[in-house]
Amino acid sequence: MSGDGALAQERVAVGQSIPEICIAITLQRLVMEAGANRDFSLIHHDRQIAVSTGASDAFANTFFLMGMFERSVREWLGPRAMIRKIGPLRMMNFNTVGDTLYFRGEVTGVQQGSQETLLDLLLWCDSERGRTTTCEVRVQCD
Repeated sequence: MSGDGALAQERVAVGQSIPEICIAITLQRLVMEAGANRDFSLIHHDRQIAVSTGASDAFANTFFLMGMFERSVREWLGPRAMIRKIGPLRMMNFNTVGDTLYFRGEVTGVQQGSQETLLDLLLWCDSERGRTTTCEVRVQCD
């Protein structure tokens, strides 16, 4: 997929991988993200508070992870693909300052209609801690 919105339906198959996105988690990134979505919970940008709750450092919030999963889909399929459902999202470990996150995924279902194709995707985030987050996504492509 080129990301230009032109889905070659005959080339999408169950098991197909989605291109990986790699991003480093920095405190600056977390502060900017918290300000952008107005999530001012201190666990997402104050190390001392985050550590007091059991994390090793400040950690990424749900909005950041959901945004990265959406970015994965958009970069793969392009802006014309319509995300019909995103979730459930399952967080299994913290994504903290200093981690490098790898957003990956694969096609788990393809339903081709006469006018559109529905894709079911399983996306996940890996870091040095292993798999930290999973998310299911359903996408409609014309």
